[in-house]
Amino acid sequence: MLQALGIFQRATPEQLWKLTRPGNRHDRLTRDNLLDMEDHRLVRIESVQKDQRQVWVLTDRGHREARKLLEPEGIRVSVLRKEEYDPDTGELLGTGYSDHAAAVTSTAAELHRSGIGYPLAFQTEIPHRLTGGYVQRADLVMRAPQAKVPILLLEIDRRTEDAHQLVRKLRRYADWFRLLPPDADQRTVDLVRSRPDAIEQLVGHEERLWRRVYPPTGREGTPPLAFVFADTTAARVANTVKVLEEAGRRYWAPRRYDSFYGGITALDYGQVVPVVVTTLERLQEHGADAAVWRRLGRTGEQTLTAALDNPDGDALYRRQYERVEEKDKRQRAAEREAQRPVCSRCGAKFTDQRWEETTARPGAWKAGDLSVCGVCHGDDVARREAAAEAERAARRRAEEAAARAVAEAGVKKSRGLFGRRR
Repeated sequence: MLQALGIFQRATPEQLWKLTRPGNRHDRLTRDNLLDMEDHRLVRIESVQKDQRQVWVLTDRGHREARKLLEPEGIRVSVLRKEEYDPDTGELLGTGYSDHAAAVTSTAAELHRSGIGYPLAFQTEIPHRLTGGYVQRADLVMRAPQAKVPILLLEIDRRTEDAHQLVRKLRRYADWFRLLPPDADQRTVDLVRSRPDAIEQLVGHEERLWRRVYPPTGREGTPPLAFVFADTTAARVANTVKVLEEAGRRYWAPRRYDSFYGGITALDYGQVVPVVVTTLERLQEHGADAAVWRRLGRTGEQTLTAALDNPDGDALYRRQYERVEEKDKRQRAAEREAQRPVCSRCGAKFTDQRWEETTARPGAWKAGDLSVCGVCHGDDVARREAAAEAERAARRRAEEAAARAVAEAGVKKSRGLFGRRR
């Protein structure tokens, strides 16, 4: 409970019940714990709202204890709500309770109650500094890898901002996700400055600033952004979402894959900011793990993980690419087979080796009759070699006969010469 108040600064017993003991059926035990902690001067009641809700905060002692619990985990502790009184009237100062802050805490409570995230998974008012010094603060940041939501940035809207202001928020988040870290390689920095598309085409997410701050999303694209609307009407939510979809399309909409092959219907989510929307009332009524989230660009509501998944994204692209590549390979093989030459002598199709022999320029002159297959060509070669061998054999026999004739003539001549001498 100290941790929850250290993160969210102020909370009602109902919110603390959902943040710390969601398995309980009611907040009675939470109220007892708060009273016990009040006795130990760790917490105090800051105010009581018109609907009799008590707003609890940490005392100075409780704040020190919360720091001991949170800071070792790398979690920023909220500012201490000091107990100060008006010197003239004696009234407690600073008891105003922001409805927006309450909605942020309630959103986290509903997420935790549904098993998405845990108290230490939440942080509030996380700054994202943009070029030029502007800081975009996320109302709530949740890390829930066990729920397959490694990171989720949430903006809570209570009719205080019009739709175009939310579009500008979306643009600022998209710009921050494109930033390079301060120690980026100078060559990369120069490349991004010289080419507007370089950050998307040549610089992966692992090389960007956001990966120094947040874990991998486990999906394509940047960390997802959720808009949670509270204390508003369904018509106003519908109008706001319509503007977000139309005016913010360049930030959340996937693109077609550039592919040599046709038949690729998968979409490229690599550079998009996934945006989901819901209302606090639907979270409270059905639970954050129910189908109450709508992804921009889709119709109907889904569970949070289903809304963040991209079934028509990279996985589908790989399957489709393999399928069309195999189809193209078969088609090219069929076209090649249809062009395969047929032997003019026996009617048999050429083998790949014979086809290459008859078409390869450097060796075609050695291939003999280009209209016959390898077997018939082999027969031709065998006949030519047999004829050549027969010719060589005949030539040898003739040469041998001529040599014998010469030898016999020499013998006869020598016998006649010696005979006359006798």
